[in-house]
Amino acid sequence: MTVKALVWGENVHENSNDDVRSLYPDGMHATIAAALAESANIEASTATLQQPDHGLSASVLEKTDVLLWWGHAAHGEVSDDVVDRVQQRVWEGMGLLVLHSAHFSKIFKRLMGTPCSLTWREAGERERLWVINRSHPIAAGLDPWFELPQSEMYGEPFAVPEPMETVFTSWFEGGEVFRSGMTWQRGAGRIFYFGPGHETYPIYHDANVQQVLRNAVHWANNRAPAWKGIENAPNRPTADALEPIKQRGLSLHKDGEEGFRW
Repeated sequence: MTVKALVWGENVHENSNDDVRSLYPDGMHATIAAALAESANIEASTATLQQPDHGLSASVLEKTDVLLWWGHAAHGEVSDDVVDRVQQRVWEGMGLLVLHSAHFSKIFKRLMGTPCSLTWREAGERERLWVINRSHPIAAGLDPWFELPQSEMYGEPFAVPEPMETVFTSWFEGGEVFRSGMTWQRGAGRIFYFGPGHETYPIYHDANVQQVLRNAVHWANNRAPAWKGIENAPNRPTADALEPIKQRGLSLHKDGEEGFRW
Protein backbone atom coordinates (compact mmCIF):
# COMPACT_ATOMS: atom_id res chain seq x y z
CA MET A 1 0.00 0.00 0.00
CA THR A 2 1.40 3.39 -1.01
CA VAL A 3 1.61 6.07 1.69
CA LYS A 4 1.05 9.61 0.47
CA ALA A 5 3.44 11.82 2.44
CA LEU A 6 3.48 15.61 2.18
CA VAL A 7 6.59 17.47 3.35
CA TRP A 8 5.77 21.01 4.46
CA GLY A 9 8.58 23.55 4.84
CA GLU A 10 8.43 27.22 5.61
CA ASN A 11 11.16 27.69 2.96
CA VAL A 12 12.52 30.91 4.47
CA HIS A 13 16.18 30.32 5.31
CA GLU A 14 16.78 28.47 2.05
CA ASN A 15 15.91 31.70 0.23
CA SER A 16 17.64 34.16 2.57
CA ASN A 17 20.79 32.46 3.87
CA ASP A 18 23.63 31.42 1.58
CA ASP A 19 24.92 28.77 3.98
CA VAL A 20 21.55 27.06 4.16
CA ARG A 21 21.10 27.34 0.41
CA SER A 22 24.46 25.64 -0.16
CA LEU A 23 23.32 22.65 1.90
CA TYR A 24 19.78 22.54 0.57
CA PRO A 25 19.73 24.25 -2.85
CA ASP A 26 16.19 23.05 -3.56
CA GLY A 27 15.01 23.52 0.02
CA MET A 28 15.00 21.21 3.01
CA HIS A 29 11.53 20.04 2.06
CA ALA A 30 12.86 18.76 -1.27
CA THR A 31 15.75 16.91 0.38
CA ILE A 32 13.41 15.26 2.88
CA ALA A 33 10.91 14.32 0.16
CA ALA A 34 13.69 12.75 -1.94
CA ALA A 35 14.80 10.69 1.06
CA LEU A 36 11.24 9.48 1.66
CA ALA A 37 10.83 8.56 -1.98
CA GLU A 38 13.67 6.04 -1.63
CA SER A 39 11.02 3.82 -0.10
CA ALA A 40 9.01 2.13 -2.84
CA ASN A 41 5.89 2.44 -0.68
CA ILE A 42 6.08 6.20 -0.08
CA GLU A 43 4.81 8.78 -2.58
CA ALA A 44 6.31 12.07 -1.40
CA SER A 45 5.34 15.60 -2.41
CA THR A 46 6.09 19.06 -0.99
CA ALA A 47 4.34 22.27 0.04
CA THR A 48 5.66 25.57 1.36
CA LEU A 49 4.53 28.58 3.36
CA GLN A 50 4.59 30.85 0.30
CA GLN A 51 1.97 28.92 -1.68
CA PRO A 52 -1.75 29.76 -1.58
CA ASP A 53 -3.17 28.19 1.60
CA HIS A 54 0.49 27.39 2.37
CA GLY A 55 0.02 24.48 -0.01
CA LEU A 56 -2.37 22.90 2.49
CA SER A 57 -5.81 23.27 0.97
CA ALA A 58 -8.64 21.05 2.13
CA SER A 59 -8.38 18.97 -1.05
CA VAL A 60 -4.62 18.46 -0.61
CA LEU A 61 -4.94 17.44 3.04
CA GLU A 62 -7.80 15.10 2.20
CA LYS A 63 -5.40 13.10 0.05
CA THR A 64 -2.51 13.19 2.55
CA ASP A 65 -1.79 10.17 4.74
CA VAL A 66 1.16 11.66 6.64
CA LEU A 67 2.20 15.32 6.90
CA LEU A 68 5.77 16.29 7.82
CA TRP A 69 6.16 19.81 9.23
CA TRP A 70 9.38 21.84 9.36
CA GLY A 71 9.26 25.41 10.63
CA HIS A 72 11.53 27.82 12.48
CA ALA A 73 11.45 31.53 11.64
CA ALA A 74 7.88 32.03 10.45
CA HIS A 75 5.56 30.18 12.84
CA GLY A 76 3.47 33.32 13.26
CA GLU A 77 2.90 33.64 9.52
CA VAL A 78 0.99 30.37 9.32
CA SER A 79 -2.72 31.01 8.91
CA ASP A 80 -4.95 29.95 11.80
CA ASP A 81 -7.43 28.64 9.25
CA VAL A 82 -4.77 26.29 7.90
CA VAL A 83 -3.88 25.19 11.42
CA ASP A 84 -7.57 24.41 12.04
CA ARG A 85 -7.62 22.38 8.84
CA VAL A 86 -4.51 20.38 9.74
CA GLN A 87 -5.74 19.75 13.27
CA GLN A 88 -9.03 18.40 11.92
CA ARG A 89 -7.20 15.99 9.63
CA VAL A 90 -4.98 14.78 12.47
CA TRP A 91 -8.09 14.13 14.57
CA GLU A 92 -9.52 12.19 11.63
CA GLY A 93 -6.42 10.00 11.34
CA MET A 94 -3.75 11.79 9.28
CA GLY A 95 -0.27 11.19 10.68
CA LEU A 96 1.91 14.17 11.65
CA LEU A 97 5.71 14.27 11.90
CA VAL A 98 6.97 17.40 13.66
CA LEU A 99 10.59 18.22 12.83
CA HIS A 100 13.19 20.17 14.79
CA SER A 101 12.16 23.80 15.45
CA ALA A 102 8.55 22.96 14.61
CA HIS A 103 8.22 22.23 18.32
CA PHE A 104 7.14 25.90 18.43
CA SER A 105 4.77 25.61 15.47
CA LYS A 106 1.14 26.56 15.99
CA ILE A 107 -0.09 23.10 15.10
CA PHE A 108 2.21 21.24 17.51
CA LYS A 109 1.56 23.61 20.42
CA ARG A 110 -2.17 23.33 19.85
CA LEU A 111 -2.16 19.54 19.68
CA MET A 112 0.07 19.27 22.75
CA GLY A 113 -1.73 21.96 24.77
CA THR A 114 1.56 23.01 26.40
CA PRO A 115 4.28 25.63 25.76
CA CYS A 116 6.56 23.08 24.04
CA SER A 117 9.54 25.09 25.29
CA LEU A 118 13.08 23.76 25.70
CA THR A 119 16.68 24.87 26.19
CA TRP A 120 18.95 25.31 23.18
CA ARG A 121 22.43 26.25 21.97
CA GLU A 122 23.73 26.72 18.44
CA ALA A 123 27.36 25.64 18.72
CA GLY A 124 27.68 22.91 16.10
CA GLU A 125 28.35 20.27 18.73
CA ARG A 126 28.20 16.51 18.38
CA GLU A 127 24.86 14.81 19.04
CA ARG A 128 24.60 11.13 19.95
CA LEU A 129 21.13 9.65 19.56
CA TRP A 130 20.44 6.58 21.66
CA VAL A 131 17.76 4.18 20.47
CA ILE A 132 16.07 3.47 23.80
CA ASN A 133 13.10 1.60 22.33
CA ARG A 134 14.86 -0.77 19.96
CA SER A 135 11.75 -2.78 19.10
CA HIS A 136 9.79 0.27 17.97
CA PRO A 137 8.99 0.41 14.22
CA ILE A 138 10.49 3.91 13.98
CA ALA A 139 13.86 2.46 15.06
CA ALA A 140 13.86 -0.38 12.53
CA GLY A 141 17.22 -0.92 10.84
CA LEU A 142 19.16 1.35 13.19
CA ASP A 143 22.15 0.54 15.37
CA PRO A 144 21.79 1.01 19.15
CA TRP A 145 23.03 4.58 18.68
CA PHE A 146 24.21 6.93 15.94
CA GLU A 147 25.94 10.30 15.89
CA LEU A 148 25.60 13.60 14.07
CA PRO A 149 28.94 15.45 13.87
CA GLN A 150 27.27 18.87 14.16
CA SER A 151 23.89 19.69 15.59
CA GLU A 152 21.99 22.36 17.47
CA MET A 153 21.64 21.44 21.13
CA TYR A 154 18.09 20.96 22.35
CA GLY A 155 17.89 20.20 26.05
CA GLU A 156 15.52 19.45 28.89
CA PRO A 157 13.17 20.46 30.28
CA PHE A 158 11.03 19.96 27.18
CA ALA A 159 7.54 21.18 28.11
CA VAL A 160 5.40 18.64 26.30
CA PRO A 161 2.86 16.14 27.66
CA GLU A 162 4.07 12.73 28.73
CA PRO A 163 4.42 10.79 25.44
CA MET A 164 2.99 7.43 24.55
CA GLU A 165 6.52 6.24 23.76
CA THR A 166 10.03 7.66 23.84
CA VAL A 167 12.04 6.21 20.98
CA PHE A 168 15.23 8.32 21.06
CA THR A 169 17.18 10.22 23.70
CA SER A 170 20.01 12.52 22.63
CA TRP A 171 23.24 13.39 24.39
CA PHE A 172 25.15 16.51 23.36
CA GLU A 173 28.85 17.31 23.55
CA GLY A 174 28.14 20.09 26.06
CA GLY A 175 26.55 17.59 28.44
CA GLU A 176 22.81 18.11 27.97
CA VAL A 177 20.31 15.37 27.22
CA PHE A 178 17.01 15.60 25.35
CA ARG A 179 14.07 13.33 24.57
CA SER A 180 14.58 13.70 20.83
CA GLY A 181 12.04 11.20 19.51
CA MET A 182 8.58 10.87 21.07
CA THR A 183 5.10 9.76 20.01
CA TRP A 184 1.55 10.80 20.87
CA GLN A 185 -1.93 10.21 19.53
CA ARG A 186 -4.61 12.87 19.16
CA GLY A 187 -7.98 11.61 18.04
CA ALA A 188 -7.22 8.98 15.39
CA GLY A 189 -3.94 10.62 14.34
CA ARG A 190 -0.45 9.50 15.32
CA ILE A 191 2.19 12.18 16.02
CA PHE A 192 5.98 11.83 16.11
CA TYR A 193 8.37 14.59 17.14
CA PHE A 194 11.99 14.25 15.96
CA GLY A 195 14.54 16.76 17.23
CA PRO A 196 17.57 16.79 14.87
CA GLY A 197 17.30 19.04 11.82
CA HIS A 198 18.91 22.47 12.23
CA GLU A 199 19.15 24.13 8.84
CA THR A 200 22.85 25.15 8.98
CA TYR A 201 23.99 21.52 9.27
CA PRO A 202 23.56 18.71 6.69
CA ILE A 203 21.41 16.64 9.04
CA TYR A 204 18.74 15.68 6.49
CA HIS A 205 21.47 14.24 4.26
CA ASP A 206 22.39 11.76 7.00
CA ALA A 207 21.44 8.17 6.19
CA ASN A 208 20.29 7.35 9.74
CA VAL A 209 18.08 10.44 9.92
CA GLN A 210 16.57 9.58 6.57
CA GLN A 211 15.86 6.04 7.79
CA VAL A 212 14.12 7.41 10.87
CA LEU A 213 11.89 9.63 8.73
CA ARG A 214 10.94 6.79 6.37
CA ASN A 215 10.19 4.52 9.31
CA ALA A 216 8.15 7.23 10.99
CA VAL A 217 6.03 7.85 7.90
CA HIS A 218 5.10 4.18 7.76
CA TRP A 219 4.40 4.12 11.51
CA ALA A 220 2.20 7.24 11.39
CA ASN A 221 0.15 6.03 8.44
CA ASN A 222 -3.36 5.07 9.59
CA ARG A 223 -4.86 2.53 7.19
CA ALA A 224 -8.34 2.87 8.66
CA PRO A 225 -10.84 5.13 6.89
CA ALA A 226 -10.76 8.76 8.05
CA TRP A 227 -12.87 9.28 11.16
CA LYS A 228 -15.14 11.90 9.68
CA GLY A 229 -17.24 13.78 12.20
CA ILE A 230 -14.98 12.85 15.11
CA GLU A 231 -15.57 16.34 16.52
CA ASN A 232 -19.35 15.91 16.60
CA ALA A 233 -21.17 15.21 19.87
CA PRO A 234 -24.63 13.97 18.80
CA ASN A 235 -27.50 13.61 21.23
CA ARG A 236 -28.90 10.07 21.42
CA PRO A 237 -32.54 10.39 22.53
CA THR A 238 -33.95 8.15 25.21
CA ALA A 239 -36.14 6.42 22.66
CA ASP A 240 -33.05 5.45 20.66
CA ALA A 241 -31.17 3.84 23.56
CA LEU A 242 -29.82 0.40 22.72
CA GLU A 243 -31.70 -1.07 25.68
CA PRO A 244 -35.18 0.17 26.76
CA ILE A 245 -34.96 2.85 29.45
CA LYS A 246 -37.32 5.46 30.92
CA GLN A 247 -36.52 9.14 31.34
CA ARG A 248 -35.95 9.94 35.03
CA GLY A 249 -35.24 13.30 36.56
CA LEU A 250 -34.94 16.66 34.92
CA SER A 251 -33.12 17.48 31.70
CA LEU A 252 -31.72 20.69 30.24
CA HIS A 253 -32.16 19.44 26.71
CA LYS A 254 -34.88 18.08 24.48
CA ASP A 255 -34.30 14.83 22.60
CA GLY A 256 -32.14 15.42 19.56
CA GLU A 257 -31.18 18.94 20.60
CA GLU A 258 -27.61 20.08 20.05
CA GLY A 259 -25.73 20.43 23.34
CA PHE A 260 -23.63 23.30 24.64
CA ARG A 261 -20.23 23.36 22.87
CA TRP A 262 -18.76 26.80 23.53
